[in-house]
Amino acid sequence: MANERDQAMIELSSSGDAGRTDTVSFTHRLLASENFMLLFREGMSLVEATAAYLDGEGRVDSRFLERPVALAYASESMRLTTRLMQLTSWLLLQRAVNEGELSRDEAEREHRRVVIAPPEAKTDSAVFASLPETLKSLIERSISLHARIQRLDQDLKSEPEPVAADNPVANQLGMLAAAFKRR
Repeated sequence: MANERDQAMIELSSSGDAGRTDTVSFTHRLLASENFMLLFREGMSLVEATAAYLDGEGRVDSRFLERPVALAYASESMRLTTRLMQLTSWLLLQRAVNEGELSRDEAEREHRRVVIAPPEAKTDSAVFASLPETLKSLIERSISLHARIQRLDQDLKSEPEPVAADNPVANQLGMLAAAFKRR
């Protein structure tokens, strides 16, 4: 393995790129991987489950709630749908880049418009506990998804663009290769 790596470094140095290596963007690699598609499908599935619940069973559930819990239901369902719209926008933007519909530069311009807001204020825990179980489950799933996407979004915004960097080991290997070629 070491010999293969050394050979690759020597080939790099003899090709005129001596001492240069490309840095790897783990976030960009993750977004282009199958793991992103799993995250994307999870997000879209959560949107579908939320819409189905709020348009169906949730309407029935909300009719039988006491006034303070009904107000919390309305507030939490609005927070939930807002959160999911933000996450869906972000996921669709990343998928568009992966599928070549947008360049990374175009996505960066659009990315500035897609804000992954910090978590909102929570409903009082006693009132939250009185909400229907399905709604609480959807909220918890959306918060978990939000936290993961927010980490990726922060990494994207703070990660410098991959650039070529000096590599002192490659420089030395290049000099050794050049010295042995002169003999």
